[in-house]
Amino acid sequence: MAASDSTELSKNQADYVCDGVDDHAEIQAALAALPDGGNVVLMDGTFNCAGVIAPPAGTTLSGQGPDATNLVFTNDGRINVDRENITLDGFSVEGSGYSSGVKWLGVLTIRASHAKIHNITGTADASIQAVYLLIHDPAVYAPTLEDVEFVNCKAVDTGTYGFLHNAWGSTNKVIKDVRYENCAAINCGSTGVFNPWITGFDFAELNDMDGLYVKDCYAEGNLESGFHFEFDPTVTNAVLENCTSKNNGVKPYPTVPYKQSDMSTHYFGCGFYAPNADVTFIDCVAEGNSLYGFYATNGGKLYNCVEKDTGAGKTDYTHRKPAGYYSIPSRSTDPALVLEDCTSIDSHGYGLQVDLASNIQIRNFELVNPAGIDGKGASLGGTNGQFGNAEVDIHASGDQVETLVWAKNNQNVQYTGEITSGSEKAFLVEGGENVQTDGMAVASAGE
Repeated sequence: MAASDSTELSKNQADYVCDGVDDHAEIQAALAALPDGGNVVLMDGTFNCAGVIAPPAGTTLSGQGPDATNLVFTNDGRINVDRENITLDGFSVEGSGYSSGVKWLGVLTIRASHAKIHNITGTADASIQAVYLLIHDPAVYAPTLEDVEFVNCKAVDTGTYGFLHNAWGSTNKVIKDVRYENCAAINCGSTGVFNPWITGFDFAELNDMDGLYVKDCYAEGNLESGFHFEFDPTVTNAVLENCTSKNNGVKPYPTVPYKQSDMSTHYFGCGFYAPNADVTFIDCVAEGNSLYGFYATNGGKLYNCVEKDTGAGKTDYTHRKPAGYYSIPSRSTDPALVLEDCTSIDSHGYGLQVDLASNIQIRNFELVNPAGIDGKGASLGGTNGQFGNAEVDIHASGDQVETLVWAKNNQNVQYTGEITSGSEKAFLVEGGENVQTDGMAVASAGE
């Protein structure tokens, strides 16, 4: 199928040639004529779509790549994946000017299982909830929504969420077995704001999540978190591997104290936000995010992760205090938090902050040159005085703070590692009970 502005060669080779007006109608007719397993191939050019494209079950809609084949949606136009075993591959989508009746959908809305979304680049203005929306809607598809994969997909320069998982209705809210590979969300919320909490990837909004694998994905310059899970949903069996989240949380810090009933004071500003969730991070990097690099509590497990420059560009910490790794509260599972072979480099606040916490395992943590908060580079129990039943192996260095590691009111905690600093208070233990420090070596800088 050729577009009105396709090359003459493409038009000559096509079975259908669109006229540039209501091209979705021709695309839908071609899809409807396919046998199960058939493929409608879009040639190079721009297809102007003022309505919905809804592929039948078992069909494929493909293009010549996101730089060659473009679908531009107006008049509430979008792609609905409402049947099983649908594949979309190799084009770009752009949506704008949506009405209030469809604003909670996505330019590409997936509501049925066994979907493959490959090689798609998308954008949208602030009139719709997401570019890519994966949602359990029992009015459309009642079974469990499962087995959906995104490969080489991007959301770029949007006024809304890049990738969003959600659920409507009160039952069967779990979404299962979703895979992302080499996907990116860049500058989501930069061209407008659907709401003040736009993220690049939001994997658990009102839905529960069981089985998520995210590999080689990238989030940069998004209004709030790069990679995000809401606090209330149940999240199990989630793995993020070799993902990078950079310069997210671009909106200003709130200027008044946090108040739960005042949404204007809510602020994420995270590279990776995964509270109260069974999420494993492997070889992930958070760089230059505004408030927290990694926020993980009550089941978070981080292996070989790196945080750099958290809090960069922020100077007023009156109401928000940045931390490279933040885990508060973290005490309802065992272990409640695992940090193994992780590193914090040049945090503009705490490199590590853990409190209201118990059953914590921190192994071979490297803390490098934090700017700190109130002269403290890492706070373990220092902000609320509750940190217990933990093993902490930490290797710290830097000259920006008087105290690199601050342990306050710890209970049943064993410290090992090495701290290199010219300060006599580089390792500060205040109060507590059964705090074992024999395995912690403190050396002066230059020794």
